[in-house]
Amino acid sequence: MNTSVRPPDLRTRRRLLGGMAAGGLLAGLEALLPAWAAPGMAAPHARQPGPVSVDLTVARQRIDIAGKSAFAHTLNGTVPGPLIELYEGHEARLRVHNTLDEDASIHWHGILLPFEMDGVSGVTFPGIAPGETFEARFPVRQAGTYWYHSHSGLQEQTGVYGPLVIHPAGGYAEAFDRDYVVLLSDWTFEDPFAVLARLKKVSHYYNFQEQTLPQVAQEGAWRQWLAWQQMRMSPADIADVTGHTYTYLMNGLHPAGNWTGLFTPGERVRLRIINASAMTYFNLRIPGLPMTVVQADGQDVQPVETDELQIAIAETYDVIVTPPEDRAYTVFAESMDRSGFAAGTLAPRVGMTAAVPALRRRPLRTMTDMGMDHAGHGGHAGDAAEPSVDHSAMGHGAQVKSPAADPHAGHTTMGHSAPDLHAGHAMGSSPAVDHAAMGHAPGPRSARTGNERAAPGPVLAMHDGDTHGVGNQAVAQVERDRTAEPGTGLADVDHRVLVYADLLARTPGRDARPPARDIELHLTGHMERYMWSFDGKKFSEVRGPILFHHGERLRLTLVNDTMMEHPIHLHGMFFEVDNGAGEYRPRKHTVSVKPAERLRLLITADEPGRWAFHCHLLYHMHMGMMRVVEVV
Repeated sequence: MNTSVRPPDLRTRRRLLGGMAAGGLLAGLEALLPAWAAPGMAAPHARQPGPVSVDLTVARQRIDIAGKSAFAHTLNGTVPGPLIELYEGHEARLRVHNTLDEDASIHWHGILLPFEMDGVSGVTFPGIAPGETFEARFPVRQAGTYWYHSHSGLQEQTGVYGPLVIHPAGGYAEAFDRDYVVLLSDWTFEDPFAVLARLKKVSHYYNFQEQTLPQVAQEGAWRQWLAWQQMRMSPADIADVTGHTYTYLMNGLHPAGNWTGLFTPGERVRLRIINASAMTYFNLRIPGLPMTVVQADGQDVQPVETDELQIAIAETYDVIVTPPEDRAYTVFAESMDRSGFAAGTLAPRVGMTAAVPALRRRPLRTMTDMGMDHAGHGGHAGDAAEPSVDHSAMGHGAQVKSPAADPHAGHTTMGHSAPDLHAGHAMGSSPAVDHAAMGHAPGPRSARTGNERAAPGPVLAMHDGDTHGVGNQAVAQVERDRTAEPGTGLADVDHRVLVYADLLARTPGRDARPPARDIELHLTGHMERYMWSFDGKKFSEVRGPILFHHGERLRLTLVNDTMMEHPIHLHGMFFEVDNGAGEYRPRKHTVSVKPAERLRLLITADEPGRWAFHCHLLYHMHMGMMRVVEVV
């Protein structure tokens, strides 16, 4: 890797930011940003491999961020925290010092380590008391791009997060000349607990993109609007917390701060994209510059070229770009609800900029998102389709197509059973959908093949009669495999969009055994009451953990009964996403489950201990969308 690029001096950085100093954007910039995030700084850089010791100090202090002054929880005085670089095959010693007047913690996201070191308060240890130090010491058994963050209260929202890169022992599978971290986050100047209180009182408090009555009248969409109101839902419910309160940051900088990664034309530049936000999905693209995805969640994948990708909270993607011209390119990360963006620049020289794209029209939820059986009706992933089927199925008993519960499930809280179906196989008695007859407009092209994508995937199952109690607002009448579908808002773009079906592991999986046990878990919630849970029960209502038996091979099926995406993270182990790739299924530590999706995952339970399992939307987890998995 090229490590000869020097960070700009203070005078150069003041010139780069220009007149923005008067607005307060420059003030405190040096205290805020760690060295790796400074514009023009090349990072990370591989030193001589060996053991690594790192000290992180969690503190509360006032900082200048995005043009204002605010209190934050900092790591070694900065937001984001310092870049941690480890080396596969060597020991890591990570010490966390708590100077707060409350407990603190750090979770090493996606890292394989003894469960006692995982850093989850109340699950793997009590937390780090004020004035105390906790040391995580473990052999590094993997490589890739990861991150770390607080698992105490809402401290993650107030600044306790940072990047973590592990260099491989055998060298990188794909050559590159430059190496940059692109860490995305969302920042609010409000107290996060005040944000949560407002969501509890009025769930759409931050959503200023709702449909208005004049719009409904002008568009002649009365029937559709009334149907949504009958279900107490809104097609504009894309994000709980929006750009109304959030400032979106790239490497800790507001877009006006212009984080810059330098290159020489023709160089291969590796971008380690990390979504470290609390509540924001991003759609990331670099206009005029295709991206080759080489890694997902720290795991190498077969290279696949794309023009845009949707990155869920807590996911990471490594991409390689090769800028051919002596000009600037904008790295543009648009929030999924189109209420704002984070942005930076790739350029040959510090101070260069490129055009920043306009925010696209905000997307709407669809009939597919609602879990409707839309056979014979218009509407696909890109349409705000009219929900013209039986609404009584939403939140009430639907037609049942569910096999008997697995007698080997081992716990009563998982009272569902996954059918042994595959997206590419016949669906048996599942209702078929003739997408060819629907006359859909051309959608985005496949990142891997370049061909137009199909409409929503085949139906897997009808929901059973369990509506999951008062903590669940609705159920998905029809559950679909959606691994080949673009993310929300990307169905109608005219360029290539990455989807899970495009991801193929670089090497075959290590465990070829078929699963011996099926577990089905439903993602549930009530948006109006702002209640979030699994199987209708929040974390405080669940008795005992989900039991995995050490060494077993199992299938975990996640069924999303809500009308929102949920990034689901399992600590301590990797999922294999059943995306039709067979033995080349990609391995991920976080999976985004689309609305009304039935997502199948394979797991080898090879890491003993207690592991957190939760939605990575911070406020959803805080409200109860969490469980504990115990490998015994």
